[in-house]
Amino acid sequence: MIYEGISNLRHALRSVVEFEDGFRILDADRLRGDLIDDLAWTAAFAEDDLTRNVARWVIIESANRLGLWLASIQELYEARGRGEYSGVAVPAVNIRGLTYDVARAVFRARKKLKVGAMIFEIAKSEIGYTKQPPMEYTAVIAAAGIKERFEGPLFMQGDHFQVKAKAYSLHREREVRMLKELIDESIKGGFLNIDLDTSTLVDLSKETIVEQQRENFSLAAELCEYVRSKEPEGVTISLGGEIGEVGGKNSTTEELGAFMEGFYDELAKRDENLTGISKVAIQTGTAHGGIPLPDGTVADVALDFDTLETLSAMCRDDYGLAGAVQHGASTLPDELFDRFPKAEAAEIHLATGFQNTIYDHDEFPDDLKKEIYAWISQHLIGERKENQTDEQFIYKTRKKAFGPFKKRIWSIKKSAKQAIMDELQRRFEFLFEKLGAHHTQQLVSLEMMRVDVHLKRPEGI
Repeated sequence: MIYEGISNLRHALRSVVEFEDGFRILDADRLRGDLIDDLAWTAAFAEDDLTRNVARWVIIESANRLGLWLASIQELYEARGRGEYSGVAVPAVNIRGLTYDVARAVFRARKKLKVGAMIFEIAKSEIGYTKQPPMEYTAVIAAAGIKERFEGPLFMQGDHFQVKAKAYSLHREREVRMLKELIDESIKGGFLNIDLDTSTLVDLSKETIVEQQRENFSLAAELCEYVRSKEPEGVTISLGGEIGEVGGKNSTTEELGAFMEGFYDELAKRDENLTGISKVAIQTGTAHGGIPLPDGTVADVALDFDTLETLSAMCRDDYGLAGAVQHGASTLPDELFDRFPKAEAAEIHLATGFQNTIYDHDEFPDDLKKEIYAWISQHLIGERKENQTDEQFIYKTRKKAFGPFKKRIWSIKKSAKQAIMDELQRRFEFLFEKLGAHHTQQLVSLEMMRVDVHLKRPEGI
């Protein structure tokens, strides 16, 4: 159920959580029962801002006290840069729909395989079209962790915090200001890991590689300085950079060197004591969501593992970073996934494959799918490219239905949801094992020092 109105929310929490004067959990077992389910729904769907915000804050504060705490992965990545561990490609999971249930499946898989090194993330674009602002995303995932009795650091990440090249060229200050406002909102919402993607500004028409990368590394340095000025006390937010737009040409050692040298030169001009980035996303042949064929299936890709391995080693050996980041991986063939830790990739981003499991599962309601596809054909027709088949068009755009149909999708019958989640849990277990993330709880506990981060108490309570 959804608690509408702050008085109803207070009544539901009475004798379970006390938050009028400080914050205390009075009955953890009751909180983990039906109440946490209702709080997750309230955090996502309550009509008034105050009720939603209080529900989100209560969930995140409760998680902290129950051993699930907001954290930056910075220390773990610094350890990788020093060569203290290897063979772990940290999975970063984007959840576009059914977030509470999918996150529960993730936590069940993590408990089973003792996974500590794993990130929940959401991209700038996904925040918009899935209608999941940062604090809601954090709260719903934290609620799932509470429900599944998971303990350990909760790595929440803003993915592809990206500038639009055309808007930047026309109104630079406005575009940068909007990105800084998103950074503010994200940090206030519990994101202590952010991927800065200014690679859209790379201009391959320039004569030298340094000039091609200049706007990229200059703005990345500006945004890095901004993030450092907004960090919670005692926390170094883990930041990522990017040197090549996913779906474009494959990255090179020369491009990585130009970006890193330029980035650190620019950062030193601002403040030579500032901590820089911890990883760099590169292009190795993938595309976001895969490349759909005319029948709607996904084409095989020639992923360049040699480039991934070479640039990951360069990141560590020359700059002390964790390594290179691989985007667009979730739709790759199964036999490729164990090659990422062998190539010593730092982090693997996974999204569309989980979306496909939800939409294409036999238990997903057929009438709802038809309604969604009809909505896409009516409202997103302007995004259809010339010569696209119906199947290609639907495949590329159905991610954008998760926002408009969010509550309907959350509301599918319990048995259907369970069948979908069982399949997703098996998928998470497969990926966590193949990527070397299984049995990393001890590694994380050895490298991470807990710093309690408390989000701002909502005004009006």
